[in-house]
Amino acid sequence: MILEMKVPSPGESIKEVEIATWLVKDGDYVEKDQAIAEVDSDKATLELPAEASGIITLKAEEGDAVAVGAVVCHIDTDGAKPAGDAPVAEATKTVEAPKAEVKAEAPKAAPVAAAPAATYASGTPSPAARKILDEKNIAPASITGTGKDGRITKDDAVNAVPSMGTPTGCSRGSERTKLSMLRRKVAERLVAAKNETAMLTTFNEVNMTPINLIRNEYKDAFKAKHGGIGLGYMSFFTKAVTRALKLFPDVNSMMDGDHKIAFDFCDISIAVSGPKGLMVPVVRNAENLTFRGVEADIKRLALKARDGQITVDDMTGGTFTITNGGVFGSMLSTPIINPPQSGILGMHNIIERPIAVNGKVEIHPMMYVALSYDHRIIDGRESVGFLVAVKEALENPMELLLDNNPKKAFEL
Repeated sequence: MILEMKVPSPGESIKEVEIATWLVKDGDYVEKDQAIAEVDSDKATLELPAEASGIITLKAEEGDAVAVGAVVCHIDTDGAKPAGDAPVAEATKTVEAPKAEVKAEAPKAAPVAAAPAATYASGTPSPAARKILDEKNIAPASITGTGKDGRITKDDAVNAVPSMGTPTGCSRGSERTKLSMLRRKVAERLVAAKNETAMLTTFNEVNMTPINLIRNEYKDAFKAKHGGIGLGYMSFFTKAVTRALKLFPDVNSMMDGDHKIAFDFCDISIAVSGPKGLMVPVVRNAENLTFRGVEADIKRLALKARDGQITVDDMTGGTFTITNGGVFGSMLSTPIINPPQSGILGMHNIIERPIAVNGKVEIHPMMYVALSYDHRIIDGRESVGFLVAVKEALENPMELLLDNNPKKAFEL
């Protein structure tokens, strides 16, 4: 029996996916539930498991965009499972035979067709090609057309690369690769955020000494008590953010046409860098989680992103985002809003710097923090007040985040 395998729906809003990689070859025998392909959606990369055991016939190529519900392969469930190395030997013979034929026929292919005579069309771009070349600032005279009579086609223009100057004799290779659907969607959303929002950024700095003292005192007990979960900075920042969102609810809202949608819960998106690019999984109802709950959820989502197991549901929603460029050494940046959200907090690296404390110069570990926000919905008073509230909570965590009882807050 021939089984048609169709692309399952990764999520409610996803209508199309892209075949990123086939993990099997045409004609291979596959087992039921074996991963046969990786498919890219605009939110995540997912594995496609075989629905039955049998011989597979591929119906789509790598890089093809296919609609949800479309057939991507056939599985012949009556196909016999190969025994031992027999199929490998047969395949080798099958591959080797054409090679001998190619060698025998090679001399026949030696003559090269003469270049077509130059005509009025030679080197003339089509209207679509001319538009692309103008956008790339490439002169048509520098392109060799592959169209009829040497005309420059749209494909010639798309594949054209601007001059990189006079070569010096050193290696100057280049490679052109298609972006994954996830990467293209991220790029589209980032450009939309810049073009469709009135984005501004406000900055402040945080003295990390109080948090460092608390972590140094309790991190070992925290890790031993909670099965290896560490007490990191992210739980402190997440708790500080959820507290500030309650004080300044406009930051926890978003635009919807002529309306504002306000939320009474805090779903915090955490930007993480995975093997397939930037991903933003969501910690649900972070305002109700303990320090252990926040750290456990972030660890779970980060591992799924690293292993390529993140799901569309893991990244759906979110009312506010936290991104930590400090792990890569960033001292200061202006994070881009994650639409349709209205705000994003940027963390940065911690550097010991001299600051004035009670009229004296002291050395403290300092971090710059940045809040990018949509000025259409958040005014300056709310944005600055929000960031100051985050700073206050981080510099006085014992009172504002731990309620003066760290053992209870850390569930020790």
